[in-house]
Amino acid sequence: MSEKKDKGGWNFRTKIFWTEGWGSLFLAVFIALFIRWGFIEAYVIPSGSMLPSLLIHDHIFVNKLTYGLRVPFSENWLVKFNEPKRGEVIVFKFPKDMSTFFIKRIVGEPGDKIYYENGTLYINDKPVDKKVPLSTADFAWLRDADFQRDGNINDSRENYVQFAEELPGKNHSILLRKGDIYETYGPVVVPDDHLFVMGDNRMNSSDSRVWGFLPKKNILGRAMFVWLSCEETIPALPFLCNPITIRWGRFFHPVN
Repeated sequence: MSEKKDKGGWNFRTKIFWTEGWGSLFLAVFIALFIRWGFIEAYVIPSGSMLPSLLIHDHIFVNKLTYGLRVPFSENWLVKFNEPKRGEVIVFKFPKDMSTFFIKRIVGEPGDKIYYENGTLYINDKPVDKKVPLSTADFAWLRDADFQRDGNINDSRENYVQFAEELPGKNHSILLRKGDIYETYGPVVVPDDHLFVMGDNRMNSSDSRVWGFLPKKNILGRAMFVWLSCEETIPALPFLCNPITIRWGRFFHPVN
């Protein structure tokens, strides 16, 4: 009886192959890859460029269907549903190295005139309002260690101030460093089929001010919510969270 079952397990024409044999494994892998290709994929935040909106070691889900479906292993669209909009947080392939993924906020759409001066963002010659935030919940998550990476051992949380920036149709948090002399950027006009993106941690972000406009074809999806978060990872396995440092309060935290 067992021999017949084993033989059937290698025959793709049998029910056993698809329910108990290798076919069930193939189906599971195919479904997982299909979901990852077209619907949802998980990413980990590796840096502090999006503080305070996203923390280092936040694990997020990204909606890959919101803008459309792509040809597998390609930047070409099969079908498009929506255009990326100002204020959305997106994951994309870094234009200078397509094997590297970045996450930033869209601040400029095609045709927008972008100018940045003294910590203030101007869109189409109008300053984007910066206000005292109604809630400091985002800032409360930050630690000195979040700013002391890459050799910045003298930096700390107290050197920064949180503002609520009001992009058209979108209110979100940004960080500015106290006492910094802000470099002027622009003005530039966003070309067709491109976007201008910036990090919410304005003085600690490699974004369109550094490497230029983002081609829309590089977009992978829109950030949805945090499904896991921790302060530190396991030293021997840096891709895994240290369970002792899990930030339980950030589970299902939406990406604003």
